Amino acid sequence: MSRIVMKFGGTSVGNTERIRNVAKRIIGETAKGHEIVVVVSAMGKTTDELVRLAQDLSAEPSKREMDMLLSTGEQVTISLLTMALQHMGQDAVSFTGWQAGIGTEAVHRNARIEHIDTVRIEQALTLGQVVVVAGFQGMDAYGEITTLGRGGSDTTAVAIAASIHADQCDIYTDVDGIYTSDPRYVDGARKLQELSYDEMLELANLGAGVLHPRAVEFAKNYSLPLSVRSSISEETGTILLEEPTMEKNLIVRGVAFEPEIVRITVAYQVPFNGSLAKIFTTLAKHHVNVDIIVQSIMEGIQPSVSFSIKKEDFAETVQVLESNKVELGYQSTNFEVGLAKVSIVGSGMVSNPGVAAQMFDRLRVEGIPVKMVSTSEIKVSVVVPESDMLKATNALHDEYGLAAVRV
Repeated sequence: MSRIVMKFGGTSVGNTERIRNVAKRIIGETAKGHEIVVVVSAMGKTTDELVRLAQDLSAEPSKREMDMLLSTGEQVTISLLTMALQHMGQDAVSFTGWQAGIGTEAVHRNARIEHIDTVRIEQALTLGQVVVVAGFQGMDAYGEITTLGRGGSDTTAVAIAASIHADQCDIYTDVDGIYTSDPRYVDGARKLQELSYDEMLELANLGAGVLHPRAVEFAKNYSLPLSVRSSISEETGTILLEEPTMEKNLIVRGVAFEPEIVRITVAYQVPFNGSLAKIFTTLAKHHVNVDIIVQSIMEGIQPSVSFSIKKEDFAETVQVLESNKVELGYQSTNFEVGLAKVSIVGSGMVSNPGVAAQMFDRLRVEGIPVKMVSTSEIKVSVVVPESDMLKATNALHDEYGLAAVRV
């Protein structure tokens, strides 16, 4: 007997017929003798619709009340799926995030899981029940409902799997695995059979929407076998491992892209009296995620620091900077919108020099200007005009031969 956590995304439970299909798939696993915990997202575009309703009432709704609102989406799904399982003869019970013992930090809209009290889950499994848990939500130490941010149901699933010592965690989606790039926009994008945790973590952080970065972190930290597979077909998906054993000839394994990037530049008076630590500590206290950072200090030129953020964080970032202008000691700020980030990822880059130069040369040939650059051992990211995002992605996918490789 194995313990398996199965996670189904919003598309997989988008209507009652799909919920029935998910129930059948779950029963198929219980018939093999497995203990099953299921984590589900809200149905289809439910979350988007709830956000729209809130924005119709308020341009800046309270984060606490947004968590109260958005947490209801998953609760609808868990009750309907549990009803379907029970109707088919399978004993099952549904739990909200807090009923499942998921404790988070006291942050609304983007909380991190701090601990999971698995007592109720363990009791239900002992009784032979399928446990259906609402993803994306938990409760802080003050009894407040919190949500985990976009894609948080993935994190819920992997965190529960680690906490109950599951043998595996399967993420079921509307795609049949992880591809070299998004096949909806990139010609010849192909499915990878295996991927390392580190590579997937980079891809997830760089815009690949298949898995939430925190979910990958949990899987890596607990060496948890994690697969991404189709909720429709029985086809084998992509398996995440510490080190892939297949396709070792791939220096670059994926190309990711992310639209709606903003570059903010903070300029100082001469002589330079600012502090990078002050700026980014202040932004971090307000939970603003900063990505690429470039500092410029040259004689005769006004010193400045530029950094990139997501468009959704722009208004709050400007507000934080303006509110702390005296303390931070800067003279002015300016920004550039209409940007995007395009990245190449691959563990083979560590031992193969010249990969970044090849990237820059191909972008030059394509006539795509590079605004900012960020590198690590296994990735190179560039900020480019958003109008060139897909052109750059397709060019780099072709440049590294990803479409031509049998994977």
